[in-house]
Amino acid sequence: MNKSIGMVAGISGLLVAGAASAQGMLLDAAADKVITEYQTATCDELKAQKKQPATDKEKQAIEFLRNDSQARTSFIDKIAAPVLNKMFDCGIIQ
Repeated sequence: MNKSIGMVAGISGLLVAGAASAQGMLLDAAADKVITEYQTATCDELKAQKKQPATDKEKQAIEFLRNDSQARTSFIDKIAAPVLNKMFDCGIIQ
C-alpha cells in the first residue's frame, strides 16, 4: 500500500513539474513575441497600437499574469528592458 501511495505521489510530482515547465515555455514564447513586436515595429506603429483596445487573447493573458505573481515576475523580467527602451526611444514614455 505504501509503495502505491509513493508511486502516485511521484507521478503527481512529475505532472506538476511538467505543467510548470510547459507554462514556462509558453511564457518565454509570449515574452519573445512581445519583444519581437516591439523591436520590429516603428514608433508610429507602436503609438497606434497603444490606442487600440486589447484583444480577447491579450485580456486573457493579462488576467493570467494578474493572478500568477511568479509568472508575472518572470514575464516582466524578460520583456522590461527591450520594451521600455523602445518606448523611451519612441517618446511613448518620458
